[in-house]
Amino acid sequence: MSSKILKPYSKYIASSVVIILIFRFILLGFIPLLDKTESRYAEIARLMYQTKEWVVLQIDYGVPFWAKPPLSTWLSAISFSIFGVNELSARLPFYLLNVIIIIILGYWVKKSKTSFLLPAFILLTMPEFLLHTGVVSTDVALCFSITLVMLSFWKAIQENERSIWDYLFFIGIGLGLLSKGPIILVLTGPPILAWIIIQKIKIKDVLSRLPWISGTLLTVLIAIPWYILAEKRSPGFLDYFIVGEHFNRFVKPEWHGDLYGSGHSQPLGMIWVFLLLFTFPWLQIVLIKLWKNKSTVLKDKWVSFLILWLFWTPLFFTISKNILHTYILPTTIPITLLMVHWWEAYKNKKTALILSSIFPVGAIILSLVLCFNQGLFKQLNSDKYLLEHQTAKRSEKPAPIYYWKYTSYSGEFYSKGQVKKIETIDDLETLENRGNTFYFIILNKRIKEIPESFKNQLVFLESNHTTSIFLYEKS
Repeated sequence: MSSKILKPYSKYIASSVVIILIFRFILLGFIPLLDKTESRYAEIARLMYQTKEWVVLQIDYGVPFWAKPPLSTWLSAISFSIFGVNELSARLPFYLLNVIIIIILGYWVKKSKTSFLLPAFILLTMPEFLLHTGVVSTDVALCFSITLVMLSFWKAIQENERSIWDYLFFIGIGLGLLSKGPIILVLTGPPILAWIIIQKIKIKDVLSRLPWISGTLLTVLIAIPWYILAEKRSPGFLDYFIVGEHFNRFVKPEWHGDLYGSGHSQPLGMIWVFLLLFTFPWLQIVLIKLWKNKSTVLKDKWVSFLILWLFWTPLFFTISKNILHTYILPTTIPITLLMVHWWEAYKNKKTALILSSIFPVGAIILSLVLCFNQGLFKQLNSDKYLLEHQTAKRSEKPAPIYYWKYTSYSGEFYSKGQVKKIETIDDLETLENRGNTFYFIILNKRIKEIPESFKNQLVFLESNHTTSIFLYEKS
């Protein structure tokens, strides 16, 4: 790409990338861990760090968490051991993983004389990628693994000589197995196979250009020992995780085997809506370009490879009702590479830059509003301020914290596992009869379940949009 084409926009692209990365880094420690998903994975990592149990993930003390492999939890737990237990250290590994993806793509396109920062700008202005640049999530590690697998496969097929890329293919599979399990094979195998068939790649070339024996051994050494140890130390894990999480979860909308909450039931095909919304405006530009060149796109090996990579993920999840928008995160990589491929010939660059800036600018404005409006900030879906602000005021008189019929993951995290749960009215009366002071947290919609005699002894302290905290002191 010539400097003449980039020059009018290079400063804007470079400054935008720097500003967005700084802004996103600040948010790592600014926004509290949000319920339910992010705080859950942060709490699982905190438990791992505290108990030093690095094999069996726990959702509570002594209660195994079978729904996910350990890589993301390991990353946060290691970060806790270095930087302490807080939001920033919980999120930092996932911020860094996305930065590494940005660097990989930057070097990838730079060889074709494309600006190193162009893929960074495209990625960071896509809502899905920006949201995940610093969120405690298993999808970030999976996206990183898929990126390694797909790019290294392409590199291996294009080059005759052995290189590190040949082994990164198998390392990516191993990391994917530790990120979210066999889904790494489901999301990378079919598009690769389809591309081989469409482009009539000789099987002998595929077999000769990748070190299948030593590479497979490398994958096994990376991933399989943990699976064996996890099943040995927590029998039943493999059946739940392999069969339940990788089959029943997606084909049974109301899968009753879910041990960790209800599924995220969505209408069939909702994944495509997520794709259109959370990759705006870059996917829309790609779709227009594909339509205009529909008769020739599959003739270009690189473009066809990226198209199959992009569309296989939403196609696979089309028949699933238990989905989240996070599942489309891996598609942000081929969208970016397609845009970079066509950028030089694309005529409406200024319009694309303006449209793509809408989401990050809006996110920055919203963050500033939250920063200067603490009342609104405290309404975020987290119990951090219910716990920290109120208990800090009474640090000279520490008291236990009880939740009514549940405990939130953010409550578990910010109390360092000290919160307790009251299940019945009898338990509440027993606690009341002891006459000790304690904090009482309850969902606002459940306050009506509490006897009036007990409510009359509660002192309201603070509330967010779902939950309130009270102080109980025997009169």
